[in-house]
Amino acid sequence: MESVEMSPLSVSTRFKKRAVHRRTSEESFESGTGVDEVPLMSDAFDESDDDETGVFTQRPRRKRLYKSSSGPIEVICSGIERCLRFVWNKFKRKKALQPRTIRLGRNYPGSFPPNVIKNQKYNVVTFIPLVLFQQFKFFLNLYFLIVAVSQFVPSLRIGYLYTYWAPLGFVLAVTMCREAWDDLKRFMRDKDLNGQVYKKLTQTGLIDVSSAELRLGDLIKIEKNQRIPADLVLLQTTEKNGACFVRTDQLDGETDWKLKVAVPSTQRLGSDRELLSVNAFADVEKPKKDIHSFIGMFTRTDGLDGRKEEEPLGVENVLWASTVLASGNAIGVVIYTGSETRSVMNTSQPETKVGLLDLEINRLTKVLFVATMVLAFVLVSLRGFDGVWYRYFIRFILLFSYIIPLSLRVNLDMGKIVYSWMIARDKDIPGTVVRSSTIPEELGRIVYLLTDKTGTLTQNEMVFKKLHLGTVSYGSESLGELSTMVHQYFPKDNHMASGSGLSRARKTSVVHAYEAVKACALCHNVTPVEPDETAPEGTVAYQASSPDEIALVQWTEKMGLVLVDRDLTSMQLKAPNGDFLSFEILHVFPFTSQRKRMGIILRNKSNGEIVFYMKGADVIMSQIVQYNDWLEEECGNMGREGLRTLVVAKKILTQEQYRDFDAKYAQAKLSMTDRAAQMESVVQTLEQEMELLCITGVEDKLQVNVKPTLELLRNAGVKIWMLTGDKMETAICIASSSKLVSKTQDIYRFQEVSDRREAHLQLNDFRRKSDLALVITGSSLEVCLSHYETEFIDLACQCPCVVCCRCSPTQKAQIVDLLKKYTKKPTCAVGDGGNDVSMIQAANVGIGIVGKEGKQASLAADFSITQFQHIGRLLVWHGRNSYKRSASLSQFVIHRGLIISAMQAVFSTVFYFVSVALYEGFLMVGYATVYTMFPVFSLVLDVDVSAKTAMLYPELYKDLAKSRSLSFKTFFIWILISVYQGGIIMYGALLLFDSEFIHIVAITFTSLILTELLMVALTIRTWHVLMILAELASFGIYVISLVILNEYFGTAIQTFLCAVESTFCLDSKFLKTWAFIWRVVVITAVSCLPLYILKCLRKKCAPPIYSKLQQT
Repeated sequence: MESVEMSPLSVSTRFKKRAVHRRTSEESFESGTGVDEVPLMSDAFDESDDDETGVFTQRPRRKRLYKSSSGPIEVICSGIERCLRFVWNKFKRKKALQPRTIRLGRNYPGSFPPNVIKNQKYNVVTFIPLVLFQQFKFFLNLYFLIVAVSQFVPSLRIGYLYTYWAPLGFVLAVTMCREAWDDLKRFMRDKDLNGQVYKKLTQTGLIDVSSAELRLGDLIKIEKNQRIPADLVLLQTTEKNGACFVRTDQLDGETDWKLKVAVPSTQRLGSDRELLSVNAFADVEKPKKDIHSFIGMFTRTDGLDGRKEEEPLGVENVLWASTVLASGNAIGVVIYTGSETRSVMNTSQPETKVGLLDLEINRLTKVLFVATMVLAFVLVSLRGFDGVWYRYFIRFILLFSYIIPLSLRVNLDMGKIVYSWMIARDKDIPGTVVRSSTIPEELGRIVYLLTDKTGTLTQNEMVFKKLHLGTVSYGSESLGELSTMVHQYFPKDNHMASGSGLSRARKTSVVHAYEAVKACALCHNVTPVEPDETAPEGTVAYQASSPDEIALVQWTEKMGLVLVDRDLTSMQLKAPNGDFLSFEILHVFPFTSQRKRMGIILRNKSNGEIVFYMKGADVIMSQIVQYNDWLEEECGNMGREGLRTLVVAKKILTQEQYRDFDAKYAQAKLSMTDRAAQMESVVQTLEQEMELLCITGVEDKLQVNVKPTLELLRNAGVKIWMLTGDKMETAICIASSSKLVSKTQDIYRFQEVSDRREAHLQLNDFRRKSDLALVITGSSLEVCLSHYETEFIDLACQCPCVVCCRCSPTQKAQIVDLLKKYTKKPTCAVGDGGNDVSMIQAANVGIGIVGKEGKQASLAADFSITQFQHIGRLLVWHGRNSYKRSASLSQFVIHRGLIISAMQAVFSTVFYFVSVALYEGFLMVGYATVYTMFPVFSLVLDVDVSAKTAMLYPELYKDLAKSRSLSFKTFFIWILISVYQGGIIMYGALLLFDSEFIHIVAITFTSLILTELLMVALTIRTWHVLMILAELASFGIYVISLVILNEYFGTAIQTFLCAVESTFCLDSKFLKTWAFIWRVVVITAVSCLPLYILKCLRKKCAPPIYSKLQQT
């Protein structure tokens, strides 16, 4: 056997792992058994045991690709939190969930949880401890708490207690007020829901009870448009057939109505009161999260002739809490309450997302802490390690505590609120909702955008485009001929006579076309409903779980077969000649993501013929229909045209076949264990050798401006991955038509692989390609990730575009996690359906689109938009501003603390390393608040380029991904600036005011305030009227305080220099002298003018890109 030449795949250095070399005999490789021994991307195989070739491989220990960013403080807090939760769970002792038997009208007090909705995070006892614990988990807050507590020690006290406790108390007060307000709103919402009044059926009649008073076994009457208060088994409805519709958008996000069916034995009762007299009970499964399945049994022991009557209960017989009754009235028995209802069990607090900027600032904070310790140690060393040197060490740490600004987090949080408000108020992206105000700046550095296809890139508005009958295909232009053929099947004399002038071939074509159209008109779950008042007269409205089905029924209506009526047991079509075709519905097998097909068994009431119709995905139906040579080819052709395909087939059943099936199916439905599997196995006995009727092709239109939006994002340096559950051909067509794949790019189709060897070969083949868009199926992706996770992600990240088709919701979230893990780059996930929620929640930024599939994705996302085209402005404009503003704001707040700490260091050094505060506590508080807060915070209004320029030149967005606005480089530059300015102010004051040294506080503090105001002015790139007002207001407040609060401008210095307890008041006349004014101006100019000159030179010699665009 010839050897297979396999070259090792290259890998980028950031993904490269330690290679594990193994010796392999040349003979084993030549014999073809050693494929796994060939090095793949310089990495050893991580598969244990044997592989498909029979070669045993050893799993090496995988090297960690990243380090945890948690510091010792976070580790300690995390350990404390785990211990508290362990103790809480021990005391709580959660009761194990068990199946139960519920008798009609009998209460079960105390045995089960009360029917109370409780979304509050806190109560009166836990509010303060939990809020404080959450706040002091952060290093910054914990550090300042320790500093503030230290001021209770007399020997360590630097100033007044309010100097440290006032800022910390303000931060905690703002946080606690916000948490209290949010929790109060949750409490009021819960109170409204728990207080809603319902009708309870009792022996004395209907009585009013609140939702919180409901108990298991209660019989509850639900009226139209009323919320279901608990999980109920449906017993009766006002419809004779026992049917009703519910809206489930608040439970699963889907906007379509769901059909529910009452228990037949209770629906037949004459009145509501008879429900209390029957001897019946319901055996139900234990509470669980799955809202799409339910297993139970309803038993009456007083049936006809005293016999025991059992009826299986399924998901169609239950009403879940938090859904809304959309039609008629209904009565149900309560089976689950409170925390055991499906809605509550599926309600979970999503993981709080922490932005990359917050993590970067946290690292810088730790650097500042180290700098504080080093600076304190240096001063103690210069002073000498004699006496109680450790006390001086601690006092120096307290003096320099302003190096780590407590107001940093407050400013950033307030800035995020401003950014969120701006996004929500942007008229160019109407309907945008910010659901998470903690990460708006993450929009500015997105590298990977992962998007769904249907409803996201497309409108999810289905239009019927094509029908293929095997021998002939009917497109948009020839569908009129198909309608003619259907009309010919129903001549005006109501008989299709053989002498009607049609040839035999024509008759065969007419019959074939009619059967295909009739199958499409019958095989569905569509129900005609009353149209809206605004709808034109004569129109028919439809309700269905899928827009595909509505598109098919609307198309059959145009062809001449109109669905006019449907209930639980019958369906009626109107023919072109006015006749009505009536069918009895015997069984319906709904579509599921596992089955990927739906079926229905009907009996024609006119001739008694029983027909089993089925439609589904081609990959499934190809194994069910009779052999043919055109199904796969034509499905591929339609897929390349961008059409969603469904294969339609039928099978005529004899009476004996149906009776045998019905008996087995009924027996399977009575099973309480593995009911779904047993029912599926019975249905599969019919799904054999079915007659292939046709293939339907439905087009899903692209969203408005999808092409320019994708092109804008691609030019912005964002790599776009499309993750869809559709077939490969359709996904490729949409990717090409939407310009996700540009015309200059070739597409590489990753072949289907089922084992390690095939994946190895495909990866080696793909490695030799370059600049190709990758298209891979979910099954092949699963194989590659199970064997070559790192290598596949490395190769995929080098592609300009990746399309994953036939992708499950779990795989979507897995891909997001892998990109975050291996690339360390911010990811953004976009979707519109419930199957996109896991992907949206896994990404750094989740964006949900309010679409036809409901609001589940929108409600779970961080940002909700109405159209895909809004993503461009959301990222390129708002993301850019949020990131750059937060970067400038954080660095300026740090600079504000560093400059005053530099002045303190100079002061202590000059005066023999004394550990005395330079400024009074009141001045320190004022410096961080009223004197400089408004100008510094006004940086949240600064912009470097206009919105028009940002959208016109999306290439500007690429620079943001490099994180240059906030990096260690810019951080150390600001440190140098702070040290320079602090030194100039302090040494300048000592030099110029040697004879008036007693005014040192007023001199240096005035220069400090002016320097800060000028630095804000130098930093601003585009002035706003509020910025000017902030500058003027801050300067005016400071001038007034110089006069009114002059006693604070000298206390500490006077006490230190003169060793007296009397308070020194500033001479207001001194402020009016030219000696004071010109010297303060000189100090301020020397501290700021060189920086302004450097800024002008840099702008002239090496201007940033945005400044060049502004000049043009």
